[in-house]
Amino acid sequence: MILGRRITELLGVSYPVIQGGMAWVADAELAAAVSNGGGLGIIAAANMPPELLDREIAKIRTLTDKPFGVNIMLMSSTAPDAIELAAKHLVPVVTTGAGSPGKVLDRLKPLGIKVLPVVPTTALAKRVERQGADGIIVEGSEAGGHIGELTTMVLTPMVADAVSVPVVAAGGIGDGRGMAAAFALGAEGVQIGTRFICASECRVHDRYKQAVIDAKDRSSAVTGRSTGHPVRCIRNKLTAQFDELERVCAPAEDIESLGAGRLRDAVVDGDIEMGSLMAGQIAAMVSSISPAADIIRSICEEAETICSRLSSEVK
Repeated sequence: MILGRRITELLGVSYPVIQGGMAWVADAELAAAVSNGGGLGIIAAANMPPELLDREIAKIRTLTDKPFGVNIMLMSSTAPDAIELAAKHLVPVVTTGAGSPGKVLDRLKPLGIKVLPVVPTTALAKRVERQGADGIIVEGSEAGGHIGELTTMVLTPMVADAVSVPVVAAGGIGDGRGMAAAFALGAEGVQIGTRFICASECRVHDRYKQAVIDAKDRSSAVTGRSTGHPVRCIRNKLTAQFDELERVCAPAEDIESLGAGRLRDAVVDGDIEMGSLMAGQIAAMVSSISPAADIIRSICEEAETICSRLSSEVK
C-alpha cells in the first residue's frame, strides 16, 4: 500500500492498520489474526493478571511470526507488571492509554521497543513526542470504551500539525472512506477497534457480536461523564441505569460500582442487557462477520481507490 509508508516501515507491517487494544476482547487469537493479515495486532493488557499476560504473549508467538503489540492501560494496578513483561518478551510495539507514558518510554525504548501512546489532546501529544514517542495515536470521542471530549475530525489535524512523528487516527473509522478521511486530515495510519469485534477470529460472545451488527446510528451511548471517566457503549438496560444514577446526581462511587465487571459479563457471558457492550459509533456501519485479513484488505483497498481518484480529480 502506497499510503502510510512511515507507519508501515516503523511497525514492520504491510498495511497502516493497528488493531485497538480492547480489554477482554483483544487477546492473542485476534491479535495474531490481525498481524497475519498485514496489520498490527494488539493484545490488551488492561487489568489482566501478569501470569495470564505472560501466557498470551508467549501464545501469540506460536500463532504468528509477524510484528504485534501490547496495549498497557497506565491507570491499571497491573501496569508495572505489563511493562516488565513487555521488556522480558521484547514485544515489538507497545501502545499506552489512560495516563502519562513517561515510565514506559524510559523502560522500553532503550530495548528497541516502539512506543505509541494513545492521546486525547494536542497538549499531551506534544508532551509524549518530547518524551520520545515513536508515533502518536489520536483517539476521538467517536471511539468505543473510554473516551475524551474532542472528535477525530478535529483532533487529528491539530495533532498532525503539532508534532513531527507519525500520527495514527482512531475513533469512528470502520471502512475505507473513514481511512481515506483520516489520511486527508493528516494521519498516516488508523487504529480500528469496533470493526474487529466482528472479526471471525475474535472470541467475544456471539450475542455481543450480534449487538454490534444490530446497532443503528443512535444506538451508541456515553455513560459516566460525571465521574470524569466517560465510556461509550451500545444502549441497553445497563446504560439506562447509568443515566438514572447521573440524573439524580448519585455519588461517583455508586456509578463506578455499577460498571464493575460489566465488560466481562458482555464479552464472556454474552449478557447484552446488563453487560457493558463497549463499541464505537461506527458499530452502525458493521453488518457482517469476516476474517480479520479480509477486513484489513477491503478497508485499505477502498481507501487507496478513493485517494487515487481524488488525486486524479485534483490534477
